[in-house]
Amino acid sequence: MTTNDPVLLSYLMVLLEDAGIEAAVFDGNMSTVQGTLGAVAQRLAVPEESWEAARRLLIEADLGQWMVRS
Repeated sequence: MTTNDPVLLSYLMVLLEDAGIEAAVFDGNMSTVQGTLGAVAQRLAVPEESWEAARRLLIEADLGQWMVRS
């Protein structure tokens, strides 16, 4: 998922961690440097082997619209 919303990002991290799914945030520093411009969104990623579990979790939490698979 990608977002510039720190609250959403934090919520998703906690949701995934509570389910035992490892997650990592990318571009956090670049997003901070850009400030409120929103030019660089932060990315939350899970390992490929956790994708299906994370997908199901986000859909159940009604957060499926934030998923991006790359």
